[in-house]
Amino acid sequence: MNFWEKITGNDMTKEMRAFESRAQKLPAGYQAAWKEVNGNIWMYTNFSGRNLMPILDGVLGLLEEAAADGQRVQEVLGDDIKGFCAALAGEEGAKSFRDKWREQLNRNIAKKLGK
Repeated sequence: MNFWEKITGNDMTKEMRAFESRAQKLPAGYQAAWKEVNGNIWMYTNFSGRNLMPILDGVLGLLEEAAADGQRVQEVLGDDIKGFCAALAGEEGAKSFRDKWREQLNRNIAKKLGK
């Protein structure tokens, strides 16, 4: 990856396209689960989102293996996709970037108010 690709995010765009290409080869139920995981995991990203690329690759690999073995999606991911994503991101109740920014803003306001 060169500097320009890293700055513009083209490396991530290429990787996401590759993920989507792999996901399209999955059965319909697995594709729906992939879309749900992909939609829920992004709240746990850092500023650039690069921290999620290995996680997404691992989830997609897990779905591919489970589909090849003939398992159902619920057997692999469970019924709570949001909880699954939180567990992948660290732990249940893991803080998102919004939570961190909210805490920082509250601390700064408290300092200004003299509390």
